[in-house]
Amino acid sequence: MSVHRSLKRAGQMKAKRNVLKRFERIEVLRQQDRYEEGQKVWGLPKTKVKE
Repeated sequence: MSVHRSLKRAGQMKAKRNVLKRFERIEVLRQQDRYEEGQKVWGLPKTKVKE
């Protein structure tokens, strides 16, 4: 059985992402000293995506 063509491109993301995952946002906030260990992970401040 072959793989459907819409699923083949899943690993070939070429477009720039404009949204960070939660763990990526926490990492950015740690680098900016805006996140303390033990702080809630919901309602995080917005962060810019690195280009």
